[in-house]
Amino acid sequence: MKKYVNPKSSEWAKILSRPTQSFEAIEPVVREIFEKVKSEGDNALKTYTQRFDGVNLTDFRVSEKEISEATGKVSEELKSAIETARGNITKFHAAQRTDKVSTETMPGVQCWQEKRPIQKVGLYIPGGSAPLFSTILMLAIPAKLAGCEEIVVCSPPDKGGKLNPVILYTAQLCGVTKIFKVGGIQAIAGMTLGTETIPKVFKIFGPGNQYVTVAKQWATKMGVAIDMPAGPSELLVVADTTANPAFVASDLLSQAEHGIDSQVILISTSAELLDKVEKELENQLAALPRQEIARQAIAHSRMILVKDDNTALAVINEYGPEHYIVCVENEDFYIQNTVNAGSVFIGNYTPESVGDYASGTNHTLPTNGYAKQYSGVNLDSFMKSMTFQKLSKEGIQNIGKSVELMAEAEGLQAHKNAVTLRLKELDF
Repeated sequence: MKKYVNPKSSEWAKILSRPTQSFEAIEPVVREIFEKVKSEGDNALKTYTQRFDGVNLTDFRVSEKEISEATGKVSEELKSAIETARGNITKFHAAQRTDKVSTETMPGVQCWQEKRPIQKVGLYIPGGSAPLFSTILMLAIPAKLAGCEEIVVCSPPDKGGKLNPVILYTAQLCGVTKIFKVGGIQAIAGMTLGTETIPKVFKIFGPGNQYVTVAKQWATKMGVAIDMPAGPSELLVVADTTANPAFVASDLLSQAEHGIDSQVILISTSAELLDKVEKELENQLAALPRQEIARQAIAHSRMILVKDDNTALAVINEYGPEHYIVCVENEDFYIQNTVNAGSVFIGNYTPESVGDYASGTNHTLPTNGYAKQYSGVNLDSFMKSMTFQKLSKEGIQNIGKSVELMAEAEGLQAHKNAVTLRLKELDF
């Protein structure tokens, strides 16, 4: 990790830059695939699955037989662990339900808000070297709780044309209605546009690489909503001498092993801690199966020594991390004053891994600085808020004159007339 000592604020943007390509660099590839899927449907999906995943599929749908066979391949120990996670995630997201909001804004004018589920949602589940079945828990559970009618999963197949058994087991456990062996840009295009096999959905969820992220942004141009721009994973740790260097190093590596375009940041007011963490990183790296991936991610990661807590906080809010670990003596200062972060992990015994899997919070979070304006996935992500109003005769008489005057001031005579006619009838 490259180390910076008390960098000037003018240098922060460059130091904190993410190792990602621009939207413009990836856009031509995304546009081409979307156009092909629109014109050729399933045939385009087959072409790109062959090209990018190296497998020739004639049918993308996962059958009941495949799901049944997959269930038998998952160990009872893992099933038990998944059940623990499912219970915690369900409990936390169920607690997010809110009651109808209702008020009488003036006598005779009743307004209220109710929530309704998004009927059709698509969940993208990354596969490849790390099939993220945990993401199914994070997305399908709140979708089911919200009452979504159709829950579609797309995930890239392996070289044998299969999905990881744990992905299939978890999907059926969480109430997914359809599963397809399609990944990458073509999966997002399929759920956006619809094909002979894959249904068109109203909103797409799920993390992915830079290409999937741009594909999701492209989907918004086609009238499909997305959860957020969620690209390569990232973590920022703020730590002082009260932190355990081995724990800090393990947390940094847990994110670095996600992919070569992941990024981790360590900020501290202690040069001694940075040195200890640096040594721990080398020791722990040597034992990791995904050592090469983690090394490449570490190469564009940062250690930053700052003079005080206020400076550290300013850097943190400038970065807006996806995952954020606070391991300092004065933790309340950081917790209360951090305004840009996806999910926060507090203290020596709260590794980011618990949020990734089983504590109950959602691990689908905004990356690339989008924590400044986006929330992580939650129950409301799968719902829409609808407003209602009902006026009595008293209500239209109380509010009518104000509406008439405002409509006339905007030059919208028909708006005014809609009120005037009712007031005249009541006067009559």
